[in-house]
Amino acid sequence: MDNQEPRAPVYLREAQIWQRVSEMAATISRDFAGTTPHFVAVLNGAFVFMADLVRRVELPLTLDFMAVSSYQGTESSGEVELIKDLSHPIGGRDVIIVEDIVDTGITLEYLLDYLQARKPATLRVAALLSKPSRRQRNVPIDYLGFEIANAYVYGYGLDCDQLDRNLPYITSLPE
Repeated sequence: MDNQEPRAPVYLREAQIWQRVSEMAATISRDFAGTTPHFVAVLNGAFVFMADLVRRVELPLTLDFMAVSSYQGTESSGEVELIKDLSHPIGGRDVIIVEDIVDTGITLEYLLDYLQARKPATLRVAALLSKPSRRQRNVPIDYLGFEIANAYVYGYGLDCDQLDRNLPYITSLPE
């Protein structure tokens, strides 16, 4: 099947995503001018977003990856399990957590607490998507791509039963 032909309503088109990611990178570049921020992608969903974001950040930077699990199928389990920890120390570093989507906020709250214990100089969050209507925890999002309605979205790194992460746009399951 052609990845350019949407199979469901398109929430965000490729051009919209590219434009907003570029704007976010410009803001991060300004905010962290003169530093070397450390970006931490939350796998698996954030890898496409992080790749595009860091290629547009006009600063020297370093990268790392974490993996956590808090979903069973399409629903949040309410519990977070650490699957892959950081490979590099972050003490004294300017750290930016890169998330695909902030839904309930439970996973992000866990990550913020977990990483704050490692004493970074600063800890910020860049999220491609946010669903405030589902929020159960009040968590900060310093750099936000898009606020969206409560729908199960996928594409651009987000999966639908482990498929369609490679779509260049974001779509949703049919109602």
